[in-house]
Amino acid sequence: MDEHRVGLKPVIRRVWALKGHRPVIRVQQRYTWLSIYGFVHPESGSTHWLLLPTVNLDVFTIALAHFAKAVGAGKDKEIVLVLDRAGWHSSQALTIPDGIHLVFLPPYSPELQPAEHLWPLTNEALANRWFETLDELQEVQAQCCVTIQDDPAQTRARTLFHWWPTSCS
Repeated sequence: MDEHRVGLKPVIRRVWALKGHRPVIRVQQRYTWLSIYGFVHPESGSTHWLLLPTVNLDVFTIALAHFAKAVGAGKDKEIVLVLDRAGWHSSQALTIPDGIHLVFLPPYSPELQPAEHLWPLTNEALANRWFETLDELQEVQAQCCVTIQDDPAQTRARTLFHWWPTSCS
């Protein structure tokens, strides 16, 4: 599980162009953001996405509750979430739903976080595009998340590291 911030500040990528023609990408630096909460099961490639206005303790608590309900976590189904050490992940004030267990990665090791490897996919839908409003961006990002969700093989290829533990019976 990880969070990623996207916004009205454009994601600029290189593009192909005819020789002698310079491509024009419309940009306007605007600092309005949308937060993507991504939950991934590396072994199956399944993902669960939430698009929320920010990242903080209160919103993370809501995201955990929503995820727990969506996957049916509880006494009969235990879920282990691997997280980085963001302050809101390890706060004593965090309410953790029944059936959810948090495991923290070592400090400063984002490369170990499977969900971190999904962010280039979410950025690709936004590359070299200009959005008038955050609602437009959210609509495109929601469709991108559905596309990723519908391709578990690609998710597995990006997130199931050879050293990642597999399911226990």
